[in-house]
Amino acid sequence: MRRAPADRPTISIVGLGRLGRALALNLRRAGWEVECLVVRPRKRLSRDVAQLARQTNARVVGLGGESLLSGLVWITVPDDAIAGVAARLGKSQEWQGRTVFHSSGALTSDALASLRAQGAKVASVHPGMTFVHKLVPNLTGVPFGVEGDAGAVRLAKQVVTSVGGHAFTIRKEDKVLYHAFDTFASPLFIALMAALEETGRAAGIRKSQLRVMAGPLLRQTLSNYLEHGAAAAFSGPLIRGDVATIRGHLEAMETIPVARQVYVALARVAVKELPVKNRTALEKLLR
Repeated sequence: MRRAPADRPTISIVGLGRLGRALALNLRRAGWEVECLVVRPRKRLSRDVAQLARQTNARVVGLGGESLLSGLVWITVPDDAIAGVAARLGKSQEWQGRTVFHSSGALTSDALASLRAQGAKVASVHPGMTFVHKLVPNLTGVPFGVEGDAGAVRLAKQVVTSVGGHAFTIRKEDKVLYHAFDTFASPLFIALMAALEETGRAAGIRKSQLRVMAGPLLRQTLSNYLEHGAAAAFSGPLIRGDVATIRGHLEAMETIPVARQVYVALARVAVKELPVKNRTALEKLLR
């Protein structure tokens, strides 16, 4: 096993999608030696991978090719591929005393059971951050959900702290709900924005004006929530118990049925969880 300065294990990253690339760059900036970038075997190296290798001073190797000597191997492939990648890695080298992470938000460290059986310490280490094309977020302040073997969790906390993140221990039995929580915060939030845009277009707002018009309201609402919480940030016709207005919304949205379903589902949550007036009448209307 190779070790970098300050007795930090060197790191190999398996899978160079948006998450893998962001981790590689943030780890390098934090002083970790990214030894190998592991990709699916291919005839030609992509320009993006070649650039990442230069930026991190790492070697690019094919999955299942040469052995990885790193003390830490971090698997960042899609969830459905994790167990298969782990099994493939397990056939090619020794794992006793080494550490392996995966970054699935929904799967537990048991997805790496084949490597654990060969002596590796394993953990799931999931950054609560969105990773989109051509944007590499700084991981400072980012929460990481961590679960797994004690030794792997200790190393995960060291790594997370070094890149400026915050590690939170997640119980294995809570992993799926933890990921659902994060899904509300980003992809489903963006789906809500898509419903907002559909409603705006139906109201005759030009596409170019949708974000201009929604932006100030969205920014202030999110700021209110982050500063004060959901109940204090809640406003509008539901908190006033304005049944007639809500009925009017629902009637007008008959032409956009999917957005209407989103509206009803969220309004039901509001009536159940947030301070509203005329609760009984609203429950009946939303039923």
